[in-house]
Amino acid sequence: MKMGHSVLKVKSYQFSLQIIRLVKNLQKEQKEYILSRQIMRSGTTIGVLIRETEFAQSKADFIHKMSIALKEANETLY
Repeated sequence: MKMGHSVLKVKSYQFSLQIIRLVKNLQKEQKEYILSRQIMRSGTTIGVLIRETEFAQSKADFIHKMSIALKEANETLY
């Protein structure tokens, strides 16, 4: 996996992998699907948004995408 030198990109990618493992475990062991699908969505969206900031069209667009990533992180934490 080559993702440059961005610690944020690497950590968000690793976090996504942890979320995927968590969701697989919840769905397999606990037969839980509603909350696990929400955790999967919000937890993996963080990394996607951080990757999108590489192609932000402006500083405002960069800030907007990072703000949404932060909201998704807070939602996942909740």
